[in-house]
Amino acid sequence: LFTELPFPQRFAAAHAAGFHGVECLFPYTWPAREMRRWLRDSDLSLVLFNLLPGDWDAGERGLAGVPGRETEFRRSVAQALEYAALLDCPRLHCMAGIPGPEVDPRRALETLVDNLRYAADRLAEQGRVLPLEPINSRLDMPGYLIDTPTRALAAIEAVGRPNVRLQYDLYHASVMGEPLFQSLRDCLPVLEHVQFADAPGRHEPGSGELPLAALFAHLD
Repeated sequence: LFTELPFPQRFAAAHAAGFHGVECLFPYTWPAREMRRWLRDSDLSLVLFNLLPGDWDAGERGLAGVPGRETEFRRSVAQALEYAALLDCPRLHCMAGIPGPEVDPRRALETLVDNLRYAADRLAEQGRVLPLEPINSRLDMPGYLIDTPTRALAAIEAVGRPNVRLQYDLYHASVMGEPLFQSLRDCLPVLEHVQFADAPGRHEPGSGELPLAALFAHLD
């Protein structure tokens, strides 16, 4: 939302539109103290942001499931926690990444589980939650390691940390062909954060075919 505005001005726009909480992808371009001021001036809470994804412009979409990038991943956890402490943000989303066709999928999953355990333990020291989001591999991120809620649930169970939970995006799940109503029910025990856009197209509610009003009532 509010992409027509420079990033610092979006906070006031969100407040004017009636929002109490906001999230963003990556806050690291801006000093955390400035962001804290924007949030306070707009009477907003920052509810979630992402760990660094690697080289986004080069097509990287997360480091957690990419063997050989463990040191860089740990640095990203430390940086995210510094921002989270200053911004009072309770959730840090960890992107699983695109390991590449040359990587053994089992090794990628083992790397993901190990990295999630490390990050979860660091976040637990500050009382923060580490959501894992399945992102569709059909349209938006081909090759993404965790592309369905079922795969995300299996990874969360393997990690075995209570603060590793599920970030569920109705759009991504729809693209992967999930039966959304039953899927949400199945995921409810570990469901932490829900995102949405209409589908197809990933645009605003009413632009596609998802029964969003019924899905929100179902969540309630």
